[in-house]
Amino acid sequence: MDKPQRVVLRERDAVGTLTRTAVSHIGLSVPDLASAAQFYRRVLGMVVHSELPDGGLRLGWGSGHHAIDLVEGEQGLRHYAFEVRDGNGVDGIAERLAAAGYPVGELDAGPLDAAVGTARGITTIDPHGTEVHFHTTVQRDGETAADTGRRPIKYQHITLATDDVETMVDFFVGVVGFRISDHLDDGRFAWLRSNRDHHTLAVVDVGRGGDLDHYSYDLAEWADFKAWCDRLTDEDVDVTWGPGRHGPGNNLFVFFDDPAGNHVELSAEMEKFHDDRVTYAPRRWKPIPNTVNLWGGQLASWRRTSEGK
Repeated sequence: MDKPQRVVLRERDAVGTLTRTAVSHIGLSVPDLASAAQFYRRVLGMVVHSELPDGGLRLGWGSGHHAIDLVEGEQGLRHYAFEVRDGNGVDGIAERLAAAGYPVGELDAGPLDAAVGTARGITTIDPHGTEVHFHTTVQRDGETAADTGRRPIKYQHITLATDDVETMVDFFVGVVGFRISDHLDDGRFAWLRSNRDHHTLAVVDVGRGGDLDHYSYDLAEWADFKAWCDRLTDEDVDVTWGPGRHGPGNNLFVFFDDPAGNHVELSAEMEKFHDDRVTYAPRRWKPIPNTVNLWGGQLASWRRTSEGK
């Protein structure tokens, strides 16, 4: 078999590179709302913050901003959001989106919790037509301070499914203001950063776009992984991939599925980038199983690489 063509994903200056932006929340459609909500309460320690006008539920960890919206319907990604802490960040993103021809609307109060302060935001669509929110700083008091054996410390990153990695990278890097940390040599997977974490967003070619590949919650440290694998077993939740360590990001990981079939990752010890002190060039990794899982190259059932299995 011929080796895949080498692809170079290039960065172009967005004139507003983000350095203090993180994921905020995610909106999912699930076939059985009650089952999904119970799962997130039981397994991830969330509580219901409020009911949505369309009958959905908003969940998070106690006080502060929510982490997930669940609405009953066909499984799918409804929207995803970022909290922009950069100065002039939301306004700069809005200007760049408009200049690039993307629609920009005001984010109404619905997607923002009443208890988080005076946040404001915008809404747009990504190249696949999925709704994306960008909003200013909110309170996240419910995160990072709870029993890490019973719940993660925060929502950490999202990985989008696509059939056009280059277009998605051009959107998030050239327009929104992300940077490329790493990508596979065949151009089918890219990891993007918007703060010191190696990635807050990734895009992977799975042959279709406008969908979620997986999303991830952060654990405090390596010691949590044993406790969490035992916890998942106690809760009759199968581990579907891991524990392992990714090459790009160097983070520890373990995966499981929610009742709707969404792939959920628990991650820890992600690599940090210090762009204010060091000049980085995007790294290109071989598209082989041992890249996405350094510990022996075992792959998840839904993951493939263009070299190797």
